[in-house]
Amino acid sequence: MSSRAFVILLPFLVIAAFWVMARYEARTVHDPTHKSYWERNGMVLGIMFIVLVALWTLFLVTLPYLYMVVESFHPRLPPTKRFGPEDYLTLEQYKSLFVSPVDKEWNTTHLYAFFYTIVVSSAVTFLNLCICYPLAYFMAQAGTVQQVRLLMLGLIVPYWVNEILRAFSIRLLLAAKGLINQGLMGAGLTDAPIDFLGNNTGMWVGLSYANLLIMMFPLYNAIESLDKNQIEAARDLGAPWWKIHRDVVIPYAKPGIASGCTMVFMLAAGSLAAPLFLGGPNTLWFTAIVYDFFFQAFNWPRGSAYAFLLLAACITFVMVMLRLFKVKLGEAIR
Repeated sequence: MSSRAFVILLPFLVIAAFWVMARYEARTVHDPTHKSYWERNGMVLGIMFIVLVALWTLFLVTLPYLYMVVESFHPRLPPTKRFGPEDYLTLEQYKSLFVSPVDKEWNTTHLYAFFYTIVVSSAVTFLNLCICYPLAYFMAQAGTVQQVRLLMLGLIVPYWVNEILRAFSIRLLLAAKGLINQGLMGAGLTDAPIDFLGNNTGMWVGLSYANLLIMMFPLYNAIESLDKNQIEAARDLGAPWWKIHRDVVIPYAKPGIASGCTMVFMLAAGSLAAPLFLGGPNTLWFTAIVYDFFFQAFNWPRGSAYAFLLLAACITFVMVMLRLFKVKLGEAIR
């Protein structure tokens, strides 16, 4: 299947890449100061870049998702029976999310995990927006060059460490005998350790911290390009600070807000390390269920169906965010 898909899809991807470049050049041809894609890179490098991007898209995006979608419509069979008389197209893998194939009752466990993942990911996205917006505004409009450099360095350096190691570090900080609990008890604020991991506080901290930069950079890039004279004019006209943000900064930064929110939501919903290492014993995370179907139960059709449903939920969230902020997809990924 992969070789056939390669032969069929590669020409279409190359044609699509050339079409996108032609549309881009047509939009910018009236700008005399703008150099076209071919002028900047030359014919040989230009074609090479397009082919490399097409191959990257084919092997890392198109083929994996295509295989996942096709696999989700098949029953679970051993490799020797694949493409045999028992192999047929079915919706049973999708139905299993709603009705358990074992007892034919509502699959409340997996449904709860699915909606819990969506709700928590949405809440983490909103929490990151609340944390990053003031910081991004300060760095883009109010902070000095030295302050911005120090803040950016402080944000980036922790991400030099692997995500799993960061999750273990947060777990050590929030453990019953960790630094935070010891500090709280030493200061007399608590009499006993707080179960940060059991009540899922650690998972919330881990998910928020893991995606902090993903929200920060789009916000900073959007707010940094805002002309400071607009803010000064609003202040001179007597507008309070909250009106300046509501009527000037936020409308201008909507593409950055939409971009950051969509990326944080999709990464949080697909996260595995933070829920596994920092979640409580009763935490049900949908991505962990998908992982178990693939690598524990070896039920690839059902895992593919669950993964595709999660992807559909993420795409729906992206469309809702774009509609909510009245932003086009091209503006959000600019």
